[in-house]
Amino acid sequence: MAPWTLTDIAAALRTGWAADTCSPDDLLRAPWSPDNPAWGHCDITALVVHDIFGGDLIVGEVRLDGSPCGYHWWNRLPNGVEIDLTREQFRQGQTISGARVVPRPPGPPRRRAAAYRLLRQRVADFIGPLPVAA
Repeated sequence: MAPWTLTDIAAALRTGWAADTCSPDDLLRAPWSPDNPAWGHCDITALVVHDIFGGDLIVGEVRLDGSPCGYHWWNRLPNGVEIDLTREQFRQGQTISGARVVPRPPGPPRRRAAAYRLLRQRVADFIGPLPVAA
């Protein structure tokens, strides 16, 4: 098996994002579209990236025109580099504040377990077997 690049992982995630893995909360705000594939995928994307690299999960509050409108998740790798593979979803001037590290709960997320497993499987189908989930 050839080593993966971050480009490979990002492409696998992008291929896996779809309406059936989009957060229901975000679907209430706007429908998922291939024109904005990252929409509603930050939480489970951050978990899959964490499965691969470890590190920290970071969450911040999303605001639009000063009003809270959800939360955004991304990763800090073990070497301290932060990566956010879904930041592109914010196209209306949203800002993210109050970033904090949060512990990863054991096992798949309760609220989005099916979507997480589906995205994880799609990524594995694209790049090969992933490390055992945390």
